[in-house]
Amino acid sequence: MYQDNPSLEAKEAYVPGLTKEYVSRTYGIPLDEVAKLGSAENPFGPSPKAQEVVMSAGKIDNYPDWTAAPLREKIASKYGYKPEQVICGAGETEIFPWIIRAYSSKGDKVLMFVPAFPIYHMVAESEGRVPVFIGMGEDLDFKWDDYLAAIKPDVRIVFLTNPHSPTGRLIPNDRIRQVCKAAKDQLVVLDEAYIHYSNTNGGMDLLKEFRNLIVMRTFSKVYGLAGLRIGFGISTPEIIAPLMHLKPTWNMGQLQTAGAIAALDDDEHVKKTIAEIAEMRAYVIQKIAALKGRYSVVGQPSSNFLLLRIDDPVLDSTTLFNELLKRGVIVKDGSVSFIGLGKRYMRIDVSLKKHMDRLVNALTEIRGGR
Repeated sequence: MYQDNPSLEAKEAYVPGLTKEYVSRTYGIPLDEVAKLGSAENPFGPSPKAQEVVMSAGKIDNYPDWTAAPLREKIASKYGYKPEQVICGAGETEIFPWIIRAYSSKGDKVLMFVPAFPIYHMVAESEGRVPVFIGMGEDLDFKWDDYLAAIKPDVRIVFLTNPHSPTGRLIPNDRIRQVCKAAKDQLVVLDEAYIHYSNTNGGMDLLKEFRNLIVMRTFSKVYGLAGLRIGFGISTPEIIAPLMHLKPTWNMGQLQTAGAIAALDDDEHVKKTIAEIAEMRAYVIQKIAALKGRYSVVGQPSSNFLLLRIDDPVLDSTTLFNELLKRGVIVKDGSVSFIGLGKRYMRIDVSLKKHMDRLVNALTEIRGGR
């Protein structure tokens, strides 16, 4: 069949985390014992308030408001902005292509650190834009001088992830300010999918300082609604208006809207999730530290995942990934999931204690050459 976009040829699609069902079926491990640590999902499940509303929702025979107005109003009220400053999509990943199309032209450059969330460069490439990759330091720390120097006139969009994926490192707001100032009339996209786990307010208040910033968030992580597919962005009305013209007319269904509105009021679920993930993050980091010489954790993660460095010279990420699967542990192989990361890293979710113990036991058991 004819298609005129060479960037779509022979390209590997996004690689999601494996399912528990696949690992259970393939390796004969009871389903409830499989540790799914490769998708950054909420191990405590969905917001109970959201689940109750979704299960009892009516009017699914009617078209929803095409702008998701009730949800936009709720988000605006929660964060102190106006509904016309909010856009909603089926996850952040639906909104990213609209941003690329609205604020850059074919051949324009899009800036990002590497490694980074692969959707940034995949969307840019599929839309005929040119990703500009800024590598990170030896300890996968941010090279801010290089990043700021790369914000040139032919770069139209600048991506930041906070906390960063896959390292989990938190970017201070002063650094984000530097990027917004350097960008001037270029759009800065601040992806805060994991910000709740940092126990900070994130960069939402920076919208009052910078008119070239859009802050992105999701309901897939701390709210536990990954299956509903809900994300949103907040910016100036001038930045949001073109995105409203690009989005599909009825992209948000009644259940998505109702569930997200309820989740925003479920402070108890959010606080419980944040506190218990923080406790388990400290727990598993301590356990991994005891395996010194074989593995280590990169930096001080502020997210619901960590980046494991493989120090054992005989092991690589793909070997370790497969050995962990045999033991009922699903993680992300850094060499497959993130460009520029290489064969020495695994991104691993922080989850329930039984899953953290299963992970540590497996890491202890696996030896190079096996």
